[in-house]
Amino acid sequence: MSGKYAFTKSLKEVRFLFCQTSDHSAATRSFLIRAYPTMKKNNPHTPIMLREALDTEPTVFARYEYGKEKRESLSGLNDKEIEERITVLVKEPV
Repeated sequence: MSGKYAFTKSLKEVRFLFCQTSDHSAATRSFLIRAYPTMKKNNPHTPIMLREALDTEPTVFARYEYGKEKRESLSGLNDKEIEERITVLVKEPV
């Protein structure tokens, strides 16, 4: 798993938005509990922000150099599908 979360150099920030209690964010919470320590260990200088708000749809934002940003909805995905989406997002060159 560690190689999956070696972020591209152009990635400046990753933000996760999700609800702290709802079922539609359960897979996102599960993914973050499992994967956050590895992501942070492999990328200690890249901010990984977790934003919890009631009834927020699970979403991830990746901010790259030159103000470019990509957004992915994580709604309706299971843990493995979330991992696949995040892996592509953090390795994608811009």
